[in-house]
Amino acid sequence: MAETALLGKGPESTEEFGDGENKDNNVRTSTADYTRNKTAAKTLGAEGAQSIKGSSACMIRVTQTKGVDVAATVLEGARFDGKQPVSKMTTRLTQFYEEFNTYNEIHDSFVEMGLRENLLKGIYAYGLAMPSAIHRRGIVPFCKGLDVIQQSLSGTTVTLACGVLQRLDYGSTECQALVLVPTRDLAQETEKVIGALGQWLGVKAHACLGGTSIREEKQISSSSNQVIVATPGRALNMLTRRALCPDNIRMFVLDEADEILAGGLKNQIYDIIQLLPAKILFAVFSTAMSNEALELCRKCMNKPMKVIVPKDEELEGFSVKQFYVKAENEESKFQKLCDLFDTMAVMQNIIFVNARRKVKPLTEKIRGRGYTVSASHGGMDQHSRDAAVQDLQSGSSRVLVTTDLHGADALQVPVVINYDLPAQPVQYLRNVRRSGHPGGIGVAISFVARADERVLSGIQRFCNTQMAELPSNVADLL
Repeated sequence: MAETALLGKGPESTEEFGDGENKDNNVRTSTADYTRNKTAAKTLGAEGAQSIKGSSACMIRVTQTKGVDVAATVLEGARFDGKQPVSKMTTRLTQFYEEFNTYNEIHDSFVEMGLRENLLKGIYAYGLAMPSAIHRRGIVPFCKGLDVIQQSLSGTTVTLACGVLQRLDYGSTECQALVLVPTRDLAQETEKVIGALGQWLGVKAHACLGGTSIREEKQISSSSNQVIVATPGRALNMLTRRALCPDNIRMFVLDEADEILAGGLKNQIYDIIQLLPAKILFAVFSTAMSNEALELCRKCMNKPMKVIVPKDEELEGFSVKQFYVKAENEESKFQKLCDLFDTMAVMQNIIFVNARRKVKPLTEKIRGRGYTVSASHGGMDQHSRDAAVQDLQSGSSRVLVTTDLHGADALQVPVVINYDLPAQPVQYLRNVRRSGHPGGIGVAISFVARADERVLSGIQRFCNTQMAELPSNVADLL
């Protein structure tokens, strides 16, 4: 069966940008054309030039095996527009995905990739002995200077960092690479990874974030920083005010592109592209490819290569015991959590919640029961988040309550608890992959209400697993 990658369900697209004819010669549309086309797009009907509205996207490998129909695989999970015949939908989607060629080379070690010696030193010092699935496929095409579309559940930060560090001109102190990420904490984490991997290369990188003055950012960005990592709004502001000079930028990277474009930042991305040099290496990384992300690639990239890690390969070796616990309300959840703590004798564990506002109250309630606990969420500064993780790793804290854990790649604990069931299967998988410990299999426990049953079914299909209700002898599982 053809290997199907991750499904990406983006928000409905209502606007188009650019004329769609400049992708092969890598010439950006002019600001006037961009504005005109943006306005004209609002009048396009279902038969117009815009991408299929509201459909969900999945990428497939170019090679077909065992006679599976490409169109059928592409359409898996699509949300149809009732105004268009299914046959036309099938044709358009098939053509859309087949536009991009697949990069098929796989390198089983970092040495085989032909990386700079000092970059290899940084990789090994970072604790990466062997490349992951996305590293094996994705680092080399970026290093070769190809426009790339890379889709993977994890490992994209290291992949993009290696590509950027390999291609920098270290004889120049100008900004040569602009990396955009959806959140401030991921910007800080990405800067940290680039700095760690490039410590023997002498790279200078800086994360530009909201909350600081443009004057301050201008001073920092002009201080010989070869790599700038920023959120889209901050990057656009700095480029518009010329606090960041784009003239020498020759690499433009979007990480977690699906989140950036789903967050209403599509306009900002196109505006940023208008301000960058015409000849630029463009790389897009994402866990799932929405129509918006793919349309951006089609319009703005120069003969891009797609790098898709099959989901079954990413899940290979993933061994976590997964259970659910029925809990209908917050009071019931907390009581069952306390029961679990009593049963498990509170070894190290991470508790994931779906909202920042829930982190502090839950942390205080757990602390009120006499347990040592730390907290982390995206609204905290990176120093505080790092301290919370370090407290858990050192044993100063036995419990970490958090919304997410971008970065902190090495952090694993025996038990992960989804206090709130993640709405997206990809996020669920990111959470439970934190479960594990040397010499043992990790345990993931999710609290589930009746309203979560459909989400739970979707997660089980995505992970190709069947969760059981948590047995009473939970201590024997650890």
